[in-house]
Amino acid sequence: MIKLAVSGACGKMGSRIIALALKEPDFELVAALEAGTHSQIGKLIQGVKISKNCDEIKNADCLIEFSNPAATLEHLSCALKYRKPIVIGTTGLNDEDKAKIKEAAGKIPIVFSPNMSIAVNLLFKLVKEASQRLSGDYKADIIEAHHVHKKDAPSGTAKRLADIIKAASAREVRAIKSIREGEIVGDHRVVFESAVDKIELYHSAKTRDIFAKGALAAARFIVKKGPGLYDMQDLF
Repeated sequence: MIKLAVSGACGKMGSRIIALALKEPDFELVAALEAGTHSQIGKLIQGVKISKNCDEIKNADCLIEFSNPAATLEHLSCALKYRKPIVIGTTGLNDEDKAKIKEAAGKIPIVFSPNMSIAVNLLFKLVKEASQRLSGDYKADIIEAHHVHKKDAPSGTAKRLADIIKAASAREVRAIKSIREGEIVGDHRVVFESAVDKIELYHSAKTRDIFAKGALAAARFIVKKGPGLYDMQDLF
């Protein structure tokens, strides 16, 4: 049984992670974290009180973190304090934030990925192979679309795709187009185009459950690992 703490428990992602975890026999929710100003503080989720106090994670085997950069760094400190594994799916983190996560991974196991979907991580692998196999005659573009509430643009996934293309082929992405419209869960399209043809690799998320399921898979993975910085590719 994995005792689970979830940050951003009342948010779109956190609530789905909790709902799916409660359907699995190997998870038990023991902590639900939210911002101190949230209207649900003190109320119950399946018998667990929603709290602003990150010290609640001391009773957990793993923390799943989907919130904002400031809260993520605060909860990272708590995870270090209690030596707890953590799964981080927060986006919008800057280079300094990422450096702190990397430093913390020297003491605790961390899965850190801008996208927890297993299928999107397969997309990462396919884009890497395409970048390596296609000549420099092919220009690369990325188009990503999300709901109007998403704060960061380009998305963390789009940035990771651009990094993969550059690392695999020394090719700079020509452009990243970000669309914020309606309630789009998440679409990512990578286009390789030459003067004579065009190849497109595309993933469209129908619901947030694909990210929630990936986060739970990451939690199962990380509780068995020693200190280190892992990503979803390591789950493969």
